[in-house]
Amino acid sequence: MGTARKRSASRRNKHGESVKILLSGARIQKKIRELANEIRRDFPGEPLHLVGVLKGAVFFLSDLSRQIPGEVSFDFIAVSSYGKETESSGQVKLTRDLDANIEGKTVIVVEDILDTGLTLQYLLRVFEQRKPKRLRVAVLLDKEERRIAPVRADYVGFKIPNAFVVGFGLDYAERYRNLPYVGTLSLGAGKKEERAQE
Repeated sequence: MGTARKRSASRRNKHGESVKILLSGARIQKKIRELANEIRRDFPGEPLHLVGVLKGAVFFLSDLSRQIPGEVSFDFIAVSSYGKETESSGQVKLTRDLDANIEGKTVIVVEDILDTGLTLQYLLRVFEQRKPKRLRVAVLLDKEERRIAPVRADYVGFKIPNAFVVGFGLDYAERYRNLPYVGTLSLGAGKKEERAQE
């Protein structure tokens, strides 16, 4: 009993933050296999080009790409709407562009989380101008109740409540990305959790 209490208490780190598991690593991997099969069923025998949105989508893209049979290539793009601030500016800018031309390709945009939709709206506009053969969106997490922009994902891992989540690529001030699960973050006293997660 004392050990269990100690483990629970040690969850708060030096920043006074703690993380409660929302989606286990096993559950995430099962869902990724399902999404991979769904994507391949939609595009049988067709080469797919996955575009991961840095930095949060790295783990999702890596695991998803390994589960999709057949020819798969990938690239990365980076955008920013905030740094360490707790509120999103709502403005999105491109900070790293693709290495390859996507014209004529079947492109799957891979995002860690769909929140307000502002980032995805911006990216879809950018990609559509580059004339891909098809353009689809896969997100690990969908936080529908925070949506501002009229966008949706074609492939959704999990719909989640409006809580600030970290792990499996998602961060808070660049911490927690390496967690093998998705958890809800509780901040220390006086810190504000509410912000866009894109």
